[in-house]
Amino acid sequence: MFDYDSELARHHERLLEALDVRPGDRVLDVGCGTGLTTRDAARAASVGSALGIDVSGPMLERARRQAEAEGLGNVDFVQGDAQAHPLPPEYFSLGVSRFGTMFFSDPAVAFANIGRALRPGARFVQLVWQAADRQEWHTSIRTALAGRHASASTGDDPFTLADPDDVAEVLTTAGFTAVDVVDVGEPVWYGPDADHARTAVLQLRMAKDWLAALDAASAERALDRLCATLDAHDTGDGVWFDSRAWLVGARRV
Repeated sequence: MFDYDSELARHHERLLEALDVRPGDRVLDVGCGTGLTTRDAARAASVGSALGIDVSGPMLERARRQAEAEGLGNVDFVQGDAQAHPLPPEYFSLGVSRFGTMFFSDPAVAFANIGRALRPGARFVQLVWQAADRQEWHTSIRTALAGRHASASTGDDPFTLADPDDVAEVLTTAGFTAVDVVDVGEPVWYGPDADHARTAVLQLRMAKDWLAALDAASAERALDRLCATLDAHDTGDGVWFDSRAWLVGARRV
């Protein structure tokens, strides 16, 4: 399983700083993955609680194991799609998502459902990717594996909330106010060296999809290009690529 927590460590720090969890908060983590944000929120909400929701059973199983290992008794996880899952109404005092909201089939419906679970005036803080051409990790790997003229994304599109005006509009329609969008530029980490980074990249679905479209000889050349790209980004202190995100804050009306 790809290690998104290590990849996004710099972004994670920025998100927690903006989130500012208080001891009595009840936190909802949307698209929690393996639950790092949920567990960190639970630690900060020492007399409150944190609930993580995600569609991935394997990721949630890892999240539960880690929470148990860390002795966190105020954290829970539920498998479901936050767009439609029946969350308790007006229960949570704070909502968060670390790159977990870009895949909704109907964002307005999804954010409205999330909003109903938040108390009036509660904050919702999320990180979403900016446009694909602003992501060195995406453009460099795509060029190496699929060529410059490959489609910008495969499968689920992680850049659906890249336009801040669209984000503000959909949140306002869903019942949020005071939408604030902040530009965040932080590098992402793919491994301690190029060899580890190659193994990590090849676990990504986008990489698998691009390679699957090639014949054997072309795939071999693509892997050679990938190795060269990763070598070029090996700083001696890990393999890093530039990235840009939006840190989006809003309040439930």
